[in-house]
Amino acid sequence: MPDAIVRDPYELQAESVETPPTSFAGIYRKIGPGLILAGTVVGSGELITTTVLGAENGYSLLWLILVSCLIKIVVQNELGRYTIGTGETSLEAFNRIPGPRLGVSWVVWTWFLAQIMVMFGIGGMLGAISEVLNTMAPGVPIKAWIWVINVVTVALLVAGRYELVEKASIVMVVGFTVITVISAGYLLGQPQYFSWVQVTGGLTFQLPEGGFLTAVAVFGITGVGASELSIYPYWCIEKGYARFTGPRPNTSGDSADADGAGQWQARARGWIRVMGFDVVNAMVFYTLTTVAFYLLGAGVLRGMGVMPEGSGMVDTLSNMYTETLGGWSRYVFLPGAAAVFYSTVFAGTAARGRMMADVMALLGAYDKKNYALRLTYTRVFIVFFLLVPTTFFLFVEEPVLMVKIAGLTEAMLLPVVAFSTVYLRYRHLPKAILPKGWITLALWLTSVIMLVMTTFSIVQQLGVL
Repeated sequence: MPDAIVRDPYELQAESVETPPTSFAGIYRKIGPGLILAGTVVGSGELITTTVLGAENGYSLLWLILVSCLIKIVVQNELGRYTIGTGETSLEAFNRIPGPRLGVSWVVWTWFLAQIMVMFGIGGMLGAISEVLNTMAPGVPIKAWIWVINVVTVALLVAGRYELVEKASIVMVVGFTVITVISAGYLLGQPQYFSWVQVTGGLTFQLPEGGFLTAVAVFGITGVGASELSIYPYWCIEKGYARFTGPRPNTSGDSADADGAGQWQARARGWIRVMGFDVVNAMVFYTLTTVAFYLLGAGVLRGMGVMPEGSGMVDTLSNMYTETLGGWSRYVFLPGAAAVFYSTVFAGTAARGRMMADVMALLGAYDKKNYALRLTYTRVFIVFFLLVPTTFFLFVEEPVLMVKIAGLTEAMLLPVVAFSTVYLRYRHLPKAILPKGWITLALWLTSVIMLVMTTFSIVQQLGVL
């Protein structure tokens, strides 16, 4: 179908309105954006950074993993609420934040600059995938594999729309997650690697004895990172939550408008409820996976005294499976690891292409209502967000280090995204769909925790404390 006649998912029209489902089965059929996010985060954060944290610190920082996964969903939910109520993307919303401007708000520029550093993480993922594929097919050099991945990803993303990203993300992650959880289950029966006393101790607050840089990176990148929080509203729009809610009526007019406003409020709250299920469903999924990865890193890798790093990263990570399930699991681990790493590259590149296209519209490069041009810019930036990370990897060639750099950047961006969300809640969110008091309180607490942890992490890393 030509781009010019494809329905624009970012345009709110009365004919696109749908009544939100109320049954559990109906709601479950409408979730999906969170699963794409899970596909993005269950790669770099979980399989690399989380296992490194476990290998460095044992079970002692299990509390950090849980905090990192749980607290960020409040911000994610409220950004989703804002998008459903206004139809605005996250960058359109952030462009409303007061302060210095250079074409767009300082928050939008902060997001853009952060993505430059986050691309180190994407480069690390590309290198990790290439390393896995080279292990499976040694005749093809790693640097050749990375260009094959580029071509395949561009072909898939340029041709596909939301449905492709959603389905591919689910397929690439679910299988590997199942075997990871099974491996963690087998770990419980191996006393040389596992102790309930150590696990219980890991639930109490304590700072890492070493590897603080990794701890900061994990807080930034596990669960939904700052980039994923910003990305989530785009997937909510493309799934249809805002479009199904429809344009908000003018409540200052006659009674017919007032009736319409009441119907709009009911639809908006209904789709916000669906979105809430989506957020929680994804959180359960990636928290379970993250904890499994951490336990395997803390138990197996620390028990063996090995650390995932350099060109031997893949072989080291495979020990988490071969030591619990047996040698045969290596042949499952390799394609599974490639799929999980690729899910981060695939979904993350698809999202950042959309967001940069949005930035160009905000800068006035094109009319945001011109969906054909939005698609063109999206495709251009899909290529950009693959070529730059590839270049980074070809120079650095250290996937673990590159993912840590991305994690530190995500950690520093978190308070900016969180407090921007607080501002939007008070100044621009429609009053008809304001959250309950306890949710607002949770948003404030989450934002403060992000600020305190990030500030403390940076100060500690600089050696001030």
